[in-house]
Amino acid sequence: MAQAVVIGAGPAGLMAAEELARSGHAVLIADAKPSVARKLLMAGKSGLNLTKDEPFDRLISAYGDSADWLYPMIAAFDADAVQSWARELGQDLFTGSTGRVFPKSMKASPLLRSWLARLETLRVEVRTGWRWLGWDGDTLVFNTPSGQQNVAADATILALGGASWARLGSDGAWASVLKARCVPLASFAPSNSALSVDWSHYMVPHFGQALKSVWWRAGDHSSRGEAVISTRGLEGGGLYPLTPALRQGANLHVDLVPDRAIDDISKRLSAAGSKTTLTRWLKSAMHLPASKVALFHEMTQGLGLSRDDWVKMLKNLPVHHSGLRPMDEAISTAGGVMQHGLDAGLMLNAVPGVFCAGEMLDWEAPTGGYLLTACLATGRWAGRSAADWLDQPRPV
Repeated sequence: MAQAVVIGAGPAGLMAAEELARSGHAVLIADAKPSVARKLLMAGKSGLNLTKDEPFDRLISAYGDSADWLYPMIAAFDADAVQSWARELGQDLFTGSTGRVFPKSMKASPLLRSWLARLETLRVEVRTGWRWLGWDGDTLVFNTPSGQQNVAADATILALGGASWARLGSDGAWASVLKARCVPLASFAPSNSALSVDWSHYMVPHFGQALKSVWWRAGDHSSRGEAVISTRGLEGGGLYPLTPALRQGANLHVDLVPDRAIDDISKRLSAAGSKTTLTRWLKSAMHLPASKVALFHEMTQGLGLSRDDWVKMLKNLPVHHSGLRPMDEAISTAGGVMQHGLDAGLMLNAVPGVFCAGEMLDWEAPTGGYLLTACLATGRWAGRSAADWLDQPRPV
């Protein structure tokens, strides 16, 4: 019989377990996959972006409509705290030119090994291959390699992730279990998602090329950052912050020359002469790389542009696409357990003694360190709240 059970061994769950153990409580972590923190390890393959080193007001604003809700949790474990935590786990860090913070190893595995070793010294038990099925009365029910296991817990923390990258463990299957307990849930939706584009054959030579130094706009959202032309569409950090607007059907536009004013572009066009072709002007006068020239032609084919339109389109090129890629391909998801279904300590109002943390909560944020920061912060908050719950006097 465990005092506390943490279900889900991603960053939020591991952080919650550590807080519980440090408070003197016995902790069992259960995860459905054969090994822990699979999504964290996948993120680390391209460089583990731990947090964003920037003023707190700017950091918290990245969480949009959820900023007020997350404010106390992230204030208690902000970018500085994340960096201190990683250094305590033996990680040397560096900060890039954009403020993104990474381990110098650029990998998640050294940090994870150190973290798991620390949890072991705190006597946290970890069980893998344990898939949570729900409750049988007051006990937790798991499907395990040894058959069904029922576990009683005085406190439970759910840190089960969202609904993307199901093969890594975040399949959203928990939603039906909580819905049956009358927990209010917002529907899952892709966040930080790539776009589907039905490219013509003309674009094939440009697959894999990056669109750099561009400014993207969709609705009230804008973002300066690169994207890659892939076989299936467009993907990259420049586009991901626009996902909320694109989900709502906003049109997408890109400024291919954000550092040039319209007047300057018009002068370059006038100086080029009336016989200059569009392609020659884009390459020779505007010095656009092949990827930008190709995108310009792809998005304007058949429009019969005038020379004045060349200038306008450079600064505000419509990007025609087929919508967001499937949710399971998204880096993260919006939706999940809604704020009004939880108390200030992230305990479910409908199921006392059960707390939630991480991406299964209804918030979203762009990439750039914000996702991991909030997962760690909410995990820490839920762990401390659960510890306080366990420390309360119990009726005899």
